[in-house]
Amino acid sequence: MSDFVYLASQSPRRRQLLEQIGVRHELLLPDTGEDSEALEAVLPGEAPAHYVRRVTALKLDAAVARLRRRGLPPAPVLCSDTTVALGRRIYGKPEDEADASRMLRELSGATHRVLTAIAVQSGRTRREATSDSRVTFDMLTPAQVRAYVASGEPMGKAGAYAVQGRAAAFIVRISGSYPGIMGLPLHETARLLRAAGVQF
Repeated sequence: MSDFVYLASQSPRRRQLLEQIGVRHELLLPDTGEDSEALEAVLPGEAPAHYVRRVTALKLDAAVARLRRRGLPPAPVLCSDTTVALGRRIYGKPEDEADASRMLRELSGATHRVLTAIAVQSGRTRREATSDSRVTFDMLTPAQVRAYVASGEPMGKAGAYAVQGRAAAFIVRISGSYPGIMGLPLHETARLLRAAGVQF
């Protein structure tokens, strides 16, 4: 049993979501020199669900190695990754404002999937789950896209938008897990953490 979990994520939204359900956590962030962004490279022809699960597993491998290297007290380690997909096309974090604008134009007026994979390792046991939600965007005008990109919010977000931010005004319909779209599906996370012996 453990009364806390290591969160291997730089996302303030994931911290906020764990706090929401009362899970104590400590950050287990990459060392300088660790290239965590390189783990997110998409393989040719890779399906979105396979991609998000594979990247989450790689992030967890790196986090568990980091835990051992630092000699920290043992506790379960939680990793997560979110991707946006339109058909089989994967939308990661935009490279720049032009890339963010392109993503938003392509998602405009369409229904896309938001896949969040989570993985928890406790000792040698690894547990995984995937949340698959659907989000429908209204048709966006060029002015809306420009203003949203200028706000800076799309940068660093899969699919170039944050459901909990200004982009909420674009969303016609959501089907699935709202916290999963934010980056951490709480139902699945709670289930995995309890199975790993985390008390909350």
